[in-house]
Amino acid sequence: MKVIASSLRKGNIVELDNKLYVVLNAESFHPGKGTPTTQVDMRRISDGVKVAQRYKTTEQVERAHVEDREHQFLYQDGDGFHFMNMENYDQVTLPSDIIGDQAVYLEPEMKVMLAVHENVPVSIELPQKATLEVVESEPTVIGQTASSSYKPAVLSNGVRTMVPPFVGTGTKIVVMTADGSYVERAKE
Repeated sequence: MKVIASSLRKGNIVELDNKLYVVLNAESFHPGKGTPTTQVDMRRISDGVKVAQRYKTTEQVERAHVEDREHQFLYQDGDGFHFMNMENYDQVTLPSDIIGDQAVYLEPEMKVMLAVHENVPVSIELPQKATLEVVESEPTVIGQTASSSYKPAVLSNGVRTMVPPFVGTGTKIVVMTADGSYVERAKE
């Protein structure tokens, strides 16, 4: 299926020279003069090589036909990350290079979407938000205004993020899985 380059998003699967690539980042540039372009950073699925391509924003790109299937994360071991299809209970193992830096957010029984191309999983999409506990944070300084100053904190999965001053150690918070940024205090 052909789509214009400016419509590509992170996680899309494209086909170039009969090879599949997963889009890592897509950014459109609109200069004052000249042709608008879209810079696409991709990773070749077969061997993990990263590639950067620049397209005119209206240029046609071949998007591979992938099927999104819901799976449940089971566990991680030396072979990789194990998931189970919730419809037929088939298990699939993904190597760590497909999971990438999203691995820190995976928790047992978490529901994820796997993009499957010709019965081979090629990419994973986590839920947008995850609830984690703050295991370490700096004490609040008296006189700090809550509106503009955030303090560093370490979450239960090891990710470092910035949290408002009222969030202390032991507090459960909601973060974005894309970048680990603070969203809100978790509702118990």
